[in-house]
Amino acid sequence: MDGGAAPERTSNPGDGSPASGGRKPKVVVVMGPTGSGKSRLAIDLASHFPVEVVNADSMQVYRGLDVLTNKVPLDQQQGVPHHLLGTVSPNVEFTAKAFRDSAVPLIDEILSRNSLPVIVGGTNYYIQALVSPFLLDDSMDHMDDGHLDEAPGDEHDDCEVDFNRDREAPTFDRLKDIDPVAAQRIHPNNQRKINQYLNLYAQSGLLPSELFQSRTLENWGRVEYSKYECCFICVDACLPVLDQYVEQRVDCMMEAGLLNEVYDIYCPNLDYTRGLRQAIGVREFEDFLQVYIADAGDSETSSSQNLLKENIGLILASLPTNKLKVLLQEAVDKFKLNTRRLVRRQKRRICRLQTLFGWNIHYVDATEAISCIQILLSKRFHFAVSFSILTLFFVMFSWFRSVRRLLDQASSSTVCGMYKIFL
Repeated sequence: MDGGAAPERTSNPGDGSPASGGRKPKVVVVMGPTGSGKSRLAIDLASHFPVEVVNADSMQVYRGLDVLTNKVPLDQQQGVPHHLLGTVSPNVEFTAKAFRDSAVPLIDEILSRNSLPVIVGGTNYYIQALVSPFLLDDSMDHMDDGHLDEAPGDEHDDCEVDFNRDREAPTFDRLKDIDPVAAQRIHPNNQRKINQYLNLYAQSGLLPSELFQSRTLENWGRVEYSKYECCFICVDACLPVLDQYVEQRVDCMMEAGLLNEVYDIYCPNLDYTRGLRQAIGVREFEDFLQVYIADAGDSETSSSQNLLKENIGLILASLPTNKLKVLLQEAVDKFKLNTRRLVRRQKRRICRLQTLFGWNIHYVDATEAISCIQILLSKRFHFAVSFSILTLFFVMFSWFRSVRRLLDQASSSTVCGMYKIFL
């Protein structure tokens, strides 16, 4: 945070007070594909607005795997309060309903402190559940928002989850018998969603495909029904730049101890369909760890296990002809490939939210910033555009004087210039 004056605390015009006229509370949502700089932007905005961050990343909510899930370290949060970041048990399923039930009271508390709630994350079905009053139950959390034309295997567009499976589950045949239309929507290996559809049928007697076409599902995610007045900011960049960046980020994660994190949670025959172990970057290393541990023997003493983990670093420096090094490189390549695929899925989902649900999304092109080596330029580029968007957002709701005072405190002439253009 800047060394200047602290952000002025002003009443959120939708806080339910008499002065607000009963208007909806104001919430900012920072979204975008992985690697685009969402978290950095939210922290930068706190230098001029009284911000508190609510994490909306479906893997960062869990405790553990801090490197792999790319959580913002405490020393880089610059004193900005962060909520739902590393607070959930890694072994439970934190559904969209669970997220909404946790986020809503947090937002109310933030508003009561006259602070600005900023929802930050790439898990768009979390955000969609938050802004919509239409969330049926846990069995419906991950349905595809009524998009009947969605390609098979395109589900879970926006969370860093690995759904690669080795064999088709027999329950998929059962779903095809009960509801072939719903079965056509999903990948045959997506066991979790198959179970959700079957449970929905067992509990309600309704075919999932019939529910897809109901008014309730049509309204799920439509912002005009939201309890909040949302300002949506999408940080995005061109694909070649993002691809290169996320690959470099994987290399940095490896250097920062990612493999040790995965080793700590590894055990044979893991269930990759629940909790933190769904994260992209876990299953990719399974073949390497199986061979590595098997070659090292069956010792299960704590000292032996610690020694095994310490020796992983030596593998990274071994010759390319080493069998384990080859397996490790294959795992890293899979990790990078799946992350690049994630970027594309997240981009598609954001486009659908805008075109099918009418979300008014303000885009910040971070291509130049991500391409730039200088961290300072990246920070200023992100902040200038987004600060102007937020300024317009607040001016529309009679925050003109307060924002004007904030702008007077701002040091960037670019920010002030863009503000005048919006006015």
